[in-house]
Amino acid sequence: MRSMRAVVLNGTYAASDLKTGEVPVPEAKPGWVLVRVRAFGLNHSEVILRSVEADATHIELPRIPGIECAGEIEDPSDSGLRRGQKVVALMGGMGRSFDGSYAEYALLPSGIVFPVDADLEWPELAAVPETYFTVFSALFDCLRLTGSDSLLIRGATSAAGMAALQLAKSVGCMVLASSRRPAMLRELLAIGADHALLDDGTLADRVRGIAPDGVPKVLELVGPATLLESMRLLSFHGIACDVGVLGKRYVLDGFDPIKDIPNGVYLSSFYSNFPTRETVGRIFDHLREHGLRPLISRTFRFDDIAHAHELMESGQANGKIVVTLEPTARSADVDAVPGR
Repeated sequence: MRSMRAVVLNGTYAASDLKTGEVPVPEAKPGWVLVRVRAFGLNHSEVILRSVEADATHIELPRIPGIECAGEIEDPSDSGLRRGQKVVALMGGMGRSFDGSYAEYALLPSGIVFPVDADLEWPELAAVPETYFTVFSALFDCLRLTGSDSLLIRGATSAAGMAALQLAKSVGCMVLASSRRPAMLRELLAIGADHALLDDGTLADRVRGIAPDGVPKVLELVGPATLLESMRLLSFHGIACDVGVLGKRYVLDGFDPIKDIPNGVYLSSFYSNFPTRETVGRIFDHLREHGLRPLISRTFRFDDIAHAHELMESGQANGKIVVTLEPTARSADVDAVPGR
């Protein structure tokens, strides 16, 4: 039986304790395909799984984490895909209900594995699936964003925030991007924001100074911690879409829709667990048509997975972290990881 390198959780771990080990390569079966993983992106949900959720009764251990990847079909089983075909995979229970992408090979349901035709390097391709699926769907399906809109992005220095900024500018929107870190305002302007706003308790005044009647669209990545204020910043018939929990507050206790949603505005959300081939195709078509390349903050080798998680957990990544299984990948400088 062949073996492969993988990260296996047997409970919760500190980021520094993550390491790769040897496990058997899974075998393809009807309805499932075997993917050779070339690279994968890191996500906050994997930090939650590793640090807290792995001890919950609904997680069956041992478990290989990872909710997305880019790679090639190793064994197509009965999927209709072909060996060697370039694919991305994401969500649908990946890395929680069944083993995910922190491995050299991943056995995945064929319904969450999508062929792609994109002129992107593996790290770039791996930066797309979960992040761009989430923000693309939130912007264009939930917020129904058009070039005539102004958009406020709360939590704009996150991977999702930067991808949203890139996508919104590609269709001509005016973008107001907020961050709690003064040092990041210049970076937001550099990647296209029309206004980079410090989220220091005076954000409402700053937004009203630019858009006295409010903004028509808000992408809320901070989540319940700032959602009520974000809805109050909407113009009449404006829409807020809540897709993140960067504020580490997960619910709104005592939420009263009648009183808390301002008159004449709309609240939407997007849950990314159910990707479709049609939407994934639209995303790659959009990137190609607008000449966009996915934004990456840092790239790590697979053996440096602990350092990658330390950077993610520190909140200092300023964009998407990607881990590559390619031997030529350049690892991040360990000294740049806060706290080391």
